[in-house]
Amino acid sequence: MAFTDSPISRRALAGLLLAAALPATPALAAPRSLRGTVSFRERMALPPGAIVEVKLLDVSLADAPARTIAETRVSGRRIPAPWTLRFDSRRIDPRHSYALQARITHRGQLLFITTERHSVFTGGPDNTDIWVQRVAGQEQPPAPAASPVGNWRLARLGGAETPASIATTLTIAADGKVSGRGGCNGFGGTATIQGRVIRFSRMVSTMMACEPDKMAQEQRFLKALERVHRWSFERQTGRLVLLDRGGRPLMALAAQ
Repeated sequence: MAFTDSPISRRALAGLLLAAALPATPALAAPRSLRGTVSFRERMALPPGAIVEVKLLDVSLADAPARTIAETRVSGRRIPAPWTLRFDSRRIDPRHSYALQARITHRGQLLFITTERHSVFTGGPDNTDIWVQRVAGQEQPPAPAASPVGNWRLARLGGAETPASIATTLTIAADGKVSGRGGCNGFGGTATIQGRVIRFSRMVSTMMACEPDKMAQEQRFLKALERVHRWSFERQTGRLVLLDRGGRPLMALAAQ
């Protein structure tokens, strides 16, 4: 491209060179926030120093832990406890599912936690006023069992607490036989346990149809079982935790 020796051409060329020399401007953040409260129904005061924690989670993937988008911690001196979560709206994918999770702790001990799903970004009103349930026996946490053999009920799946209205159970017998209910259908299979390693066979289940939320949890649970490689226990709650090969928790189950 040829430029004449006119003032206009010289100014145009200088502008082009300046633009090329300047660094690209990063995309501006798109701040967004959610606000709500955390409450419980028990008539009790929290101990001094209790902390309320709220997380915004991406719960879209059935076979992976929920991804934390934002989290906040506030004092539990006042209940209902008001909270605000601030995040970048560019991290929200309209094709994904999102939910809020809350818990109350004191000196590392879990006192209250969500047991129902609090969905957000669904097109309707965001469910931001969160009710938490008291953890039974938190004063004296149950002693961890010596092995995963026993009767269990699903308490957490993919990082989110499961609703109490959907009973997903798992029984592991001493001879390795496995049975239970996914929330709708009964299933059965086997488990191989060697030390801290546990592997489940593919489960065979009945084929009944139930409500969509029960079917969805059942399918996520059975798919997660196929990825289990190790087991452990939560020190505070005594829950059985099933982990993948990389040590990432897939689910937690409470003793029945």
